[in-house]
Amino acid sequence: MPVSLHHIVIDAHDLLGLARFWAEVLGWKILSVREREVVVGEHETASVGLCFMPVTDRKVVKNRLHLDLTSSPEEREAEIDRILSLGATRVEIGQTGEESWTVLADPEGNEFCVVRPKTTLIT
Repeated sequence: MPVSLHHIVIDAHDLLGLARFWAEVLGWKILSVREREVVVGEHETASVGLCFMPVTDRKVVKNRLHLDLTSSPEEREAEIDRILSLGATRVEIGQTGEESWTVLADPEGNEFCVVRPKTTLIT
């Protein structure tokens, strides 16, 4: 059997705080809280979750890997506003304003994008 994706691991200073942020953003729940690991997922048997692990160093460069989130075209701007109200911030990484995505960062500075839905990519 080939390997499968289990968790996406995110380094964090405030494990529970960052886990709560992402659980709220995604409509997921906190599945496990341990001293050095907090896991969130859609439900207990979900195939993929986010795992938050402690780190002591500061984030100083753009992420090499980031999450792309999407919603329906009609709800996209409202979802961006909702995510901002949860503690995200807008990030400028050289966008021209013509992109089909919006770059945000979570409360610890990890970049992620809210992209147009895949249905809008079909020509």
